[in-house]
Amino acid sequence: MDLINVVMTAGKSAVEIALFILLPIMAISLSIMRLLEAAGVLDWVVARLVPILRPFGLTGLSVFALLQVNLVSFAAPIATLSIMDKRGTSDRHLAATFAMVIAMGQANVAFPLTSLGLHLGIFILVSLVGGLVAAFCTFYLLGRNLMAVELKMEEHLPHTSLSEPKGILAIINHAGAEAFRIAVGTIPILALALLFVALAKLVGGFALLEILLAPILHLLHIDPVLVIPTLTKWLGGATGVMGLLVDMQRNGVVDSQFLNKTGGWLINTLDVPGIAILMSSGPRISKVWKQAVLGGFVGILVRTLIHAYVL
Repeated sequence: MDLINVVMTAGKSAVEIALFILLPIMAISLSIMRLLEAAGVLDWVVARLVPILRPFGLTGLSVFALLQVNLVSFAAPIATLSIMDKRGTSDRHLAATFAMVIAMGQANVAFPLTSLGLHLGIFILVSLVGGLVAAFCTFYLLGRNLMAVELKMEEHLPHTSLSEPKGILAIINHAGAEAFRIAVGTIPILALALLFVALAKLVGGFALLEILLAPILHLLHIDPVLVIPTLTKWLGGATGVMGLLVDMQRNGVVDSQFLNKTGGWLINTLDVPGIAILMSSGPRISKVWKQAVLGGFVGILVRTLIHAYVL
């Protein structure tokens, strides 16, 4: 009977988080993103950012990926990475862009957590720093032996224009449908992550792990509360840990200070589901995953230190 209750509670929490927290915020942010895209504002921004970011090993399409992960979701850059793979972007630039996406904090988790006290502006700024560090390290150090030759290609993505017959309403409706797909798509992973945490608590697994790790965590001045979110994040992804953090704050286990101090460590794409999904972007993307993961980890460490000790 306890098991059935645990499953039902996890499922109910997952649906509530997806539909009442994630969906409204993603619908608004995606609508704004698509309208700016249709108006040509993003093309204008990319054109001016490329000369600044090119020394970090990034291309024009890399800048689109940067904006997508910060303003939409971790899955949004998949299409951009796929285009880069097919259009002839060098392996070295692919690895740098992949590492950048891994290291940065995704909008589909950060935006909903603002309702719990996450400082979004600071989070995005630190996320950019981590992403650029990851790209730089990957391009110049970890991926220096990768092929750097690339074909001449278009450095923009095709998108709808405001001058087209579809109009503003159609763009907003499309963005809303996209937000709904993202929100509903997170329900299974949210439910599984919350179920995993609930079952682990039920059998005392987390308590035992915290006891075993207590001496090391105390030596490193790390709050033992971070153990559960970290395991959930690595196994269930950042979306899963978002659901857990919402649940933990409801129960008074964590507060807004905890979110802001651990945002660099918990909100990124360096986890089993995230890496697997991003690697599916293309065959050449999957070949540079080792360099990208190592570079992404460096960027995440930088973000973690800034959130924990500077902010």
